[in-house]
Amino acid sequence: MTDSSNRDLVVQYHDRTKHRLDGYARGPDTLDWDAQPDPFRRFDGAECIALPLVADQLSVPFSNLSSSDPIPVHSLALTSVSILLENALALSAWKQYGAARWSLRVNPSSGNLHPTETYVIAESVAGLADGVYHYRADEHALELRCAFLEEGGDSAPRDAALHVAFSSVHWREAWKYGERAYRYCQHDVGHAMAAVSYSAAALGWSAKPQLHMGDCSLGHLLGLERDADYGDAEHEHPDLLMSMVTDQCSNPCLDVERLLLRSQRGTWFGQANVLDQRHLYQWKLIDDVSSACEKPDSEPMVMNEESCDHTTPGVAVPTNHPGSAGKLFRRRRSAQAFDGKTEMPLPAFVRCLDQLQVRASMAPWSAAPWLPQLHLILFVHRVEGLAPGLYAMPRSKKGEGMMRQSLRREFLWQQAEVAPPSLPLYCLFLAKAERTISKLSCQQSIAGDSCFSVAMLAEFDAALIQGSWHYRRLFWEAGVMGQVLYVEAEAAGLRGTGIGCYFDDPVHELLGVSDHTLQSLYHFTVGGPLVDHRITTLPPYPRNR
Repeated sequence: MTDSSNRDLVVQYHDRTKHRLDGYARGPDTLDWDAQPDPFRRFDGAECIALPLVADQLSVPFSNLSSSDPIPVHSLALTSVSILLENALALSAWKQYGAARWSLRVNPSSGNLHPTETYVIAESVAGLADGVYHYRADEHALELRCAFLEEGGDSAPRDAALHVAFSSVHWREAWKYGERAYRYCQHDVGHAMAAVSYSAAALGWSAKPQLHMGDCSLGHLLGLERDADYGDAEHEHPDLLMSMVTDQCSNPCLDVERLLLRSQRGTWFGQANVLDQRHLYQWKLIDDVSSACEKPDSEPMVMNEESCDHTTPGVAVPTNHPGSAGKLFRRRRSAQAFDGKTEMPLPAFVRCLDQLQVRASMAPWSAAPWLPQLHLILFVHRVEGLAPGLYAMPRSKKGEGMMRQSLRREFLWQQAEVAPPSLPLYCLFLAKAERTISKLSCQQSIAGDSCFSVAMLAEFDAALIQGSWHYRRLFWEAGVMGQVLYVEAEAAGLRGTGIGCYFDDPVHELLGVSDHTLQSLYHFTVGGPLVDHRITTLPPYPRNR
């Protein structure tokens, strides 16, 4: 298909999967929770390497991640790999209510379904043989998928290299959410990108995306095209590879051909498990849009001062959170309900928004250092010193121009006096909007019972002109922003939750959006959580490990 045809298909998919006041996007008619897809992929027959649970040994304060205070750089070794994964992608707890028992993870996921699978590629990492590994969150372990052979003709030791890659099992989301699930899978890739970036920063590393690596190349590297290894099991779609950089002055460019050659010559192990024995529905539309959004190999994106001129100048607004970064990440939860009373302190609110501005040298934006293409509409309910109403926060000068041009002409666009000059926070109109945003959020009261809610508006048409795969990247950026909000809410003693269910075009109508220049891709809400004390919290892993 041509680029134009792919873009048309993406737009058609996006419009078809909108929720409307008179009906929701196509999904299953019923759910059998006893038949939920297995949330854990494994490769039977592959060697499983248990990782040490040593994340508590890392005591880097969360405040150091957004300050000039130096963070000790850990070497690339089995222990540091374990800490990276435990603070980013591991189980955070088990929950139990009556006979029901389910796991939670450090990284958030739509519906707690976790379509994102994680792979580790190691070279000269102390304690790990060179190869491709699949991460088992349920065991906090690495499964050896491919053992690399020794590289011939080079007697000199190779510098250690560590990469983390993601793929998506679309069926895990589609089982519950039907055709709209593809959107949520991309959100979750963004959540995982940010989670790894934060965790890497606490180790003194930087997580750099290798955007020049296309889907086909990544799929071959991870063995996702090995049909014999999957059999009747659900296949995975390749998404993104990130390199863990220990030298902050370097700008690494992955040698894709060399890695592919090592995987081609390596020895592969393991058979993928079947996640769902009964696929009651087939969502061909997801397969179609996935093909249309395939990311090709491309020239490496060189990040320099010119390409990062969108980076927010100056230092970040400091946080008052006194604890360690790792413990904060592992404590993150999604709120199920808010109390409708809690007022968010203004400094915490300002800090929260400030962290959504791109600083390409700082986590998590080192994982998404491109020019921001998503901008915020805020429904402010209960923020100290800020009148309830509708606010806008463009994340670039270009975005501000597009918002002023596309949104309602009667909006005020008055700079909020309580915001620092570095924070472009504009009041659009003053009014209580709890009932409005709750109705727009598929009648979910959590959107109005919070301190504030957010709608993320994307530069939709402009992104697709860059290539149809940029549809995915828009959602990745939204997911990164979501993880920032999750982490900052926890740091402020509050809680956040992502909202994927909202009535798309009624939101656009409220704002005055009449075309595809801007589209809302993700909603989020932050507030004082209501805790259900009937639910028991259990540790993520056995204490004797």
